[in-house]
Amino acid sequence: GVSSFQVHISDHDITTPGDEPNVLVAMNPAALKADLHRLETGGTLIVNEDAFDERNLEKVEYDENPLDDGSLANYRVIKVPMTSMTKEACEPLGVKPRDAERSKNFFALGLVSFMYTRPTQPTIEWIAAKFGKNEQVVAANTAAFKAGFHFGETTEQVGHRYEVRPAELPPGEYTSITGNTALAWGLVAAGQLAKLPILLGSYPITPASDILHELSKHKHFGVRTVQAEDEIAAVGMALGAAFAGHLGVTTTSGPGVALKSETVSLAVSMELPLLIVDIQRGGPSTGLPTKTEAADLNIAMFGRHGEAPLPIVASYTPAQCFHAAIEAVRIALKYRTPVILLSDGYLANGSEPWLLPDTASLPDISVPFQTEFNGTDDEGNPVYLPYLRDDDTLARPWAIPGTPNLMHRIGGLEKADKTGNVNYTPENHQLMGDLRQAKIDRIAADYPELEVQGDTDAPICIVTWGSTYAAVHAAWQRQRRSGQKLAWIHLEHLSPLPNDLGDKLRGFETVLVPELNRGQLCRLLRANYLIDAKSVSKMSGLPFRTSEIEAAIEEARTS
Repeated sequence: GVSSFQVHISDHDITTPGDEPNVLVAMNPAALKADLHRLETGGTLIVNEDAFDERNLEKVEYDENPLDDGSLANYRVIKVPMTSMTKEACEPLGVKPRDAERSKNFFALGLVSFMYTRPTQPTIEWIAAKFGKNEQVVAANTAAFKAGFHFGETTEQVGHRYEVRPAELPPGEYTSITGNTALAWGLVAAGQLAKLPILLGSYPITPASDILHELSKHKHFGVRTVQAEDEIAAVGMALGAAFAGHLGVTTTSGPGVALKSETVSLAVSMELPLLIVDIQRGGPSTGLPTKTEAADLNIAMFGRHGEAPLPIVASYTPAQCFHAAIEAVRIALKYRTPVILLSDGYLANGSEPWLLPDTASLPDISVPFQTEFNGTDDEGNPVYLPYLRDDDTLARPWAIPGTPNLMHRIGGLEKADKTGNVNYTPENHQLMGDLRQAKIDRIAADYPELEVQGDTDAPICIVTWGSTYAAVHAAWQRQRRSGQKLAWIHLEHLSPLPNDLGDKLRGFETVLVPELNRGQLCRLLRANYLIDAKSVSKMSGLPFRTSEIEAAIEEARTS
């Protein structure tokens, strides 16, 4: 299939890759056929005309060459022989023609860089850093990039140039980062902040595998990674590591969440800190592994046997995945509970500039291990009570196996309050179930104050979670600039929900909940708060466009 990506540049802070691109670069007929419908009418179409030969046209069932038949009359077409010009640029370097052809994407990048008056030196430096292990590849890519830029300088096809001024952003050091990389770095940081070694048990699955790859590079930070034989083994390793005093993490996507559910239930019963990272993709079953969706909220919330509540944290921008990972680990450690961290394919593979944080500003999330007796038996002798709870958090102690005198039972059979002995009595089971739920409920007291952005007296409030943040942020800004009153609440914590969410939502006439699923959060809000929340659903494998959110707002405003 055709692989593509979209870049959005602006003189102000942006959160989306944009709706309809102004410029489309089509490297071959297949790319043109797949993506032409995305290009705005009147937009600029740059094509590699060398690829539009009879063989490639037949592959995608073009009866006529679209570069010649007039079908592209609604666009400004720039025809460039990228393949041949790239080979020509690389010929003095002694690069074989077939190898040189691989650099033609850098020719296109050079041309676009000229059109938008982008500086060339940062790209040249990036090429040297990225491909530094192969000097010939560095030379070929650099030559192709410069050739594309010089072509823009000399051709009359380009016409106008554009200049996008630098955005006014907070000062500091920035790097471009994807969601999965940010999440992996967040886990490394969380291990350091918690003063714990990390064990990642993972089975490769799209779109989560990048986290395994990235974490495997950080052994010097006490990170151990294990590629398990299957999803069940992976989560079992992570839970075993948590029992042994590590920060246990497992990464997966929707199918893996289903397979891990029994072990996650065991973690709920054992009350040990465990992080389950779910990078959501299109489902059900194998579904759409490379497309985005946010339809795992229900399984995260309810996908375990018995009453097995756990906290859910959702990241919402690629860079914010870093802080979401730290927050999820903080909750897991403080409350001794498994936590599900939700991300999705859009965030995982999307990238944005990230202001490197001041490490001194990151929280200390370390918790003490139990190292001595914490109670007495009926005869007054000192004993270890593995299910004696903290007065504030209701978390139980965490004792590493082998700690002198702190032997205790562990496992999935129901435990007695305080002693941890196996207990089948009805009264104890009721009590332990109530305590497990009460512990999760208390987490909401740790949340920062829930912010209503915009106009608190607006008739419409939008509620979002996950990557829908991006399109709604852009739509909300546009609506506000046009003078429309609009409120917006974004939720990072989905279980438990913020304590004051219901009261805030009841203050609005209309509550819209856009989601990349069939209204899973919307149903939760309706059930919990008895409000007439309205779902805005999309399940196409693509993120929301800003225009789609604005259309939903206008429909709600006029209905």
